[in-house]
Amino acid sequence: MKKPVLVIMAAGMGSRYGGLKQLDPVGNHGQLIIDYSIFDARRAGFETVVFVIKPEIDADFKAAIGDRIARVMDVRYAYQRKEDLPAGYSVPAERTKPWGTAHAAMAAREVVDGPFAIINADDYYGPDAYQEIYDYLASHQDGDVYEYVMVGYLLKNTVSENGTVARGVCEETEDHYLSCVTERTKIEQGPPLRYTEDDGQSWTVLPDDTIVSLNMWGFTRSFLDEAAAGFPAFLDKALAENPAKGEYFLPSVVSRLIGEGKARVKVLRSADKWYGVTYREDKPTVVAAIAQKTRDGLYPDRLWEV
Repeated sequence: MKKPVLVIMAAGMGSRYGGLKQLDPVGNHGQLIIDYSIFDARRAGFETVVFVIKPEIDADFKAAIGDRIARVMDVRYAYQRKEDLPAGYSVPAERTKPWGTAHAAMAAREVVDGPFAIINADDYYGPDAYQEIYDYLASHQDGDVYEYVMVGYLLKNTVSENGTVARGVCEETEDHYLSCVTERTKIEQGPPLRYTEDDGQSWTVLPDDTIVSLNMWGFTRSFLDEAAAGFPAFLDKALAENPAKGEYFLPSVVSRLIGEGKARVKVLRSADKWYGVTYREDKPTVVAAIAQKTRDGLYPDRLWEV
């Protein structure tokens, strides 16, 4: 069985944040959120990291993070391009960005040939999640169905004080397998926690302990093939209804495969608090949290002195 690798989606330019937030330091010595994610992943057992980036940020990204990580891990790159479409499809004139998180995962299909965990570049997940997902991927293979896994978080631990966030709201069975996950793109802190689907004209309340996805998934190679197979159907709908902004989300692929009986997804849980820089105003909170975790001994002051 091949060792799991870590795929990091880092192609987003952070439109709400107002800059390339993946390259904005949060640690005492210029460390990025990605540094802490990779540090946690490495001590959990991951030895290879695949960065999914846009070609336009290649040089900046390698200078800011990739070359440094290459000293301690096997580093590979995959490039998410909006032009990466099936034969017979073309990019609409009004389209300025790639096609979402499932499309980002598909970009890695040429460099990933076994089990992999996939995460967002700008989210802090906590060390326990990496250990749990690595151990699961290292001990489970596809059988009659695809064997996938996700780490779920309590919604109350994942919101921003500075604006709405997007989260995959999860439903699960009694034995903690995912029933479905629905992407809610505008969840606000409240109180109460709530989301809107009509730009604030109406709101739906969510319990504090709702399990949500932060895009920390574990898949076998089968997922990349299935995402590619379902991409044309997504495009047909998106090009007709929302050609400028339609997104092919990871949770939508997962939900389809569950509904078709092709996959099951074990839901692991993390009680850790999420930290991320969705908005520029979030950064001081993240900096303070990382500083405290460093003082507590969870991280060395300089992560990569090897």
